[in-house]
This record gives sequence, structure tokens and C-alpha cells, in this order.
Amino acid sequence: LTGTSREQRAFQYLLAHAIPGDPHHILQTFDQWCYHCEHLSSAHALSGRIVERVLLERAPLRVLELGTYCGYGTVLLAQGLPPGARLYTIEGDPQHAAVAEKVIRLAGFSEQTVELIVGPSEEVIPRLREKHGLMNANLVFMDHWKRCYLRDLRLLESHQLLAEGATILADNVLFPGAPHFLQYAKTCGKYHCKVHRASLEY
Repeated sequence: LTGTSREQRAFQYLLAHAIPGDPHHILQTFDQWCYHCEHLSSAHALSGRIVERVLLERAPLRVLELGTYCGYGTVLLAQGLPPGARLYTIEGDPQHAAVAEKVIRLAGFSEQTVELIVGPSEEVIPRLREKHGLMNANLVFMDHWKRCYLRDLRLLESHQLLAEGATILADNVLFPGAPHFLQYAKTCGKYHCKVHRASLEY
């Protein structure tokens, strides 16, 4: 009825209630909106703690996020980066990307720290090194279409975009589920796998 999308309404709420340049407060305000106003299927506080722990343990200098959506996960990742690190985030939907861009900049992250790339992941991944200067990633956060997880992991492998000892963090692999991705990760012999239990969003 308003003529605006849920994602745009969430951003309007952020503008009205969040402290610009304060990533933690941006995330808190996002959570508030999703708990009390409208549900958005983004990463959330509980899965966020897992992401924060991995960032603390790994201190990755080059991070790749597949599935920016509204930028919640992007802000979560960016606030935990060590000094000098860079985050590349890919979003296939231009309307979602437009909202995410505003959220990321509202949180205080410049293009030097966070580069948002708009386009289908299967088209962007092969161009990451040549066009965007990503030689390889120390951490990959997958939170896009579950059916694309395995395809995109194989693409990252074939284009040698995974640094030695890289960590792949994939959300929602049990529900709605990415069974082929899980089976490959567990049986191909390239990865040590661990499933982290978390609740569904909000």
C-alpha cells in the first residue's frame, strides 16, 4: 500500500532510529525492526555471534560475502575486520543492493573497506581477480540462494580464489538446506566441517 518495499521500510526505520557511523547500533536497530515490525530474512543476532567468533579467531584480511541482501551481514562482517582488511560483497538483486549500499555507508564503512558488487554471483566470481582485485579470500560468508552454494564454492575453487587455510561460513545449510553443498564439503577431502546450531531468523 505504501509503494515501498519491506527492505526500503527497514532502511527508513534505520534512518529514524539508528546512530550513523555506529555499526553495533545499526545492527541492534535492524534487530528491533525485525522482531517488532516486519521480518527480513537476513543474518541475525544469534548467527551473528558465530560470525563474530570466526572473525576474531581468523582475523581475515580479505573477506568475500555472497548475498548482501540489506547489508546486515555486511555490517556484521565489516565491524569485525582487522585493520587494513577489505570486504567484497556480491548482491544479485539491484533493488536490494541499493538499500544495502545506503545501510553500509550509514554504518560508516567506505568503499575502501567494503566494496558492493551488483550482479549474479556466477558471473561476478570469475571476474573478481581481474576486475575487482581480489586475489584470494581468507573468509567466505555464504548467505544467498542455497541452491547456489555448491556451484559457487566450485567456482571459487576453479578460479583459485580461496587462500590456503580459507574458512567457508555457510548460513542455513540445514533449513531451508543445502544438502549437495554439505555432502560435497564433507566428502571431497578438502575441508574440515563443523555444523553450528542456531535458531531461524527472529
